[in-house]
Amino acid sequence: MNYDCVVIGGGPAGLTAAIYLARFHLAVIVLDHGQGRAASIPITHNHAGYPEGIAGCDLVRQMRLQAERYGAKFRVAEVTSLERNGDGFIAMADGEFVEARAVLLATGVVNHRPPMPDDLHTEALEKGLIRYCPICDGLEITDKDVGVVGTGQRALNEALFLRSFTARVTMISPRDTHDLSREQLATLARHGIEVFSGPISGIDLKENRIIVGLPGASMTFESIYPAMGSDIRSELAGALGAKRTEVGCVEVDWHQRTTIAGLYAAGDVVLGLDQISSAMGQASVAATTIRNDLCEQRIMLRT
Repeated sequence: MNYDCVVIGGGPAGLTAAIYLARFHLAVIVLDHGQGRAASIPITHNHAGYPEGIAGCDLVRQMRLQAERYGAKFRVAEVTSLERNGDGFIAMADGEFVEARAVLLATGVVNHRPPMPDDLHTEALEKGLIRYCPICDGLEITDKDVGVVGTGQRALNEALFLRSFTARVTMISPRDTHDLSREQLATLARHGIEVFSGPISGIDLKENRIIVGLPGASMTFESIYPAMGSDIRSELAGALGAKRTEVGCVEVDWHQRTTIAGLYAAGDVVLGLDQISSAMGQASVAATTIRNDLCEQRIMLRT
């Protein structure tokens, strides 16, 4: 089918864009594989307008219902390729072609997880024993025993950030050594952050605690933060030749345009603050830009 815009990704960025585009009387479809990060958030207290907090799955569901109310279409499908088709694009989604004049990439990122079974990881996430965003939920670990799993500058920055919420922060390398200089180790020590090396032999849950197994010992925390990086889902943009940063973020201008005409990006797939509110703001800009750019190609008049 032909659409004005295909939105790839059904998280807060993609859904915000779908709401805007549908309300602009554009034909829009959201293609989503159903594995986005937002839906896995047990509850967020950081989203404005929800003083009691809201579960990620509930937020995504309500946003989708809102987009559908105005005519946006949805399909659960993974987009495996994206190609040029004249001035537009063709997306291959689970073996079917979807054509559109414009494409918005809202494909996000995938966090690197600590070594543990998927079902145990899900349970730990639901209980707040594993957390991925100290900006979102640092307040919830105030004065608790917290572990940061990772090494190098990324993990050091996260440990120091968490140190403003609790005095009990420990940094654990998932490997048998830490990638830290003497200066970095001195910084951690100066701020009262203990440092231990792995490798991590296993992770288990017991009541309201998470247990990290190390050589000859185990450590118990009220929550751990994996600081192990992530994979940026920007392969579709790369295949089209869109410019990306060294780490894989899609480069965009102030209006969320990529370096490929007709291709836009918003949310965690672009460089910026990985926050729901930020993703929604970028998506509103992207959707408005898409509407205006399409109108320049063919003016839209109500009859």
